[in-house]
Amino acid sequence: MRTYDLVVIGGGSAGLAAALTAKENGVENILLLEKEKDLGGILLQCIHNGFGLHEFKEQLAGPEYAQRFVDKFMEEKIDYRVETMVLAVNEDKTIIYSNKEEGYCTIKAKAIVMATGCSERTRGAIAIPGDRPSGVMTAGLAQRYLNLDGYLVGKRVFILGSGDIGLIMARRMTLEGAKVLGVAELMPYSNGLNRNIVQCLHDFDIPLYLSHSVSNIVGKDRIEKVVISKVDDKLNFIPGSEMEFEVDTLLLSVGLLPSNVLLEDMGMEMYRNTRGPIVNEMMETTKEGIFACGNSLHVHDLVDFVTAESRLAGKGAARYLTGKVTRSEKVVECEAGNGLNYILPQRVNVANIDGSVEFKFRVRTPMENKKIVVKLNGEVIRSIVKLHLLPAEMETVSIKKEMFNTDAGKLTIEVEDR
Repeated sequence: MRTYDLVVIGGGSAGLAAALTAKENGVENILLLEKEKDLGGILLQCIHNGFGLHEFKEQLAGPEYAQRFVDKFMEEKIDYRVETMVLAVNEDKTIIYSNKEEGYCTIKAKAIVMATGCSERTRGAIAIPGDRPSGVMTAGLAQRYLNLDGYLVGKRVFILGSGDIGLIMARRMTLEGAKVLGVAELMPYSNGLNRNIVQCLHDFDIPLYLSHSVSNIVGKDRIEKVVISKVDDKLNFIPGSEMEFEVDTLLLSVGLLPSNVLLEDMGMEMYRNTRGPIVNEMMETTKEGIFACGNSLHVHDLVDFVTAESRLAGKGAARYLTGKVTRSEKVVECEAGNGLNYILPQRVNVANIDGSVEFKFRVRTPMENKKIVVKLNGEVIRSIVKLHLLPAEMETVSIKKEMFNTDAGKLTIEVEDR
């Protein structure tokens, strides 16, 4: 059985950054496994610009951003396999994968980085009522058809959900000559970045129907009509609020789910609020030597943040492999307090902090004129004023190592009034 120091599962922006960082930190025997035929992940179909402002201080299209990492990856001569499906990851770090060249293979890793990305919620996942015609698909699939295959999926389009992919596809479909009749959003606020609301909807006079959802799909072979209805504060349809739109396509942008079947099958301890694994300050999961990063850990709004987080995982894996990790039963448990949907990392071993820990979190609802308060065992150690907070935008707060006046207890981040 072949043995590798580090196996990275996933060849998108997260996996590439993690592998490169591990190599930079002294790990030589690395294998990266990717299920698609090319490295680069979802960025390859994201041909719009706006990527790289944090990482490269310039605007890049998705393929440009990915190519910079692919080029560096090739320069470092890191071993990899594409068109390779990982079938199982075991607690003893054996990995089973299959591809057409090697067939069914079992290998051993000393450390693993999981960078398996995320997937879109489908119609079945949210149980939209109505007929079951063709022409109903996720926004990401439509993006792939259009940007990679050159196929326009429809000419009269409605979009359910104001996630960023849906907003971007509203603009993209319009530019290709389709008529986008509107976007419906279940919540009373948008789930996309504000810049995408402006650039993709407002600039093209595409209406956004907040507190609305699809209440019926009509069509025999191809979708013919979509009916949307207003919802109340309990998300129930309000009778008499129906609006009909004649369409040939319905795109769904109703959320992303971290792809963690491999970890779930292993019995990994998962964090309910993100559907990703629980991790510590090094992005190490509760299984020693197995790390996670990117959208398989929690869904990000910017790929630049994916890259930064994945470097932590790569560096953490390198420290683990070189025996530079301090193990202790004493940890600081981290919790999402009032107003927060989640917090990450969920555990901190103070002895392993390099300078500071960057906590990431999202709020539950839009808020204005608040302050973010960080408490360690009930004592406020940092407070930051925030004029605007949105669920669509991931927030971060850094806590320096010296601010941890204890190596055990509970850290809470919450929102308070100013």
